[in-house]
Amino acid sequence: MAVDPQSADVERFIQEDPGGPVVILNLVRFKEGGRASYEAYASAVMPLLQKVDAQPLYAGDGATALVAEPGQTWDAVLLVRYPSRAAFLKMVADPEYQRIAHLRTEALQEAVLQATTPWGTSPAP
Repeated sequence: MAVDPQSADVERFIQEDPGGPVVILNLVRFKEGGRASYEAYASAVMPLLQKVDAQPLYAGDGATALVAEPGQTWDAVLLVRYPSRAAFLKMVADPEYQRIAHLRTEALQEAVLQATTPWGTSPAP
């Protein structure tokens, strides 16, 4: 199961950049006992998010799925706004981030990281 982006994913992320801010949807499923490691990662990543002017918009536990196929429920959902895709890439390339990234990888059984593009009718932040 996928947890971390591969080089082809990063290339596509760069090539498809429409410019401007990006909100990244994070869907995560923890390994048995992985929540504690993910919480340590979340705490350690906060200063790095601030360093690139990123903002966590929402973090919460997954609950009852009203519409989902079996296996499509998630343990947690997070939304993080970055000023640009380049800011996200700068953060993950930072040596400080590289030192803590293992906490995320070790915590997760499966993940989705999906860049989003606002609709023209979306309210401004």
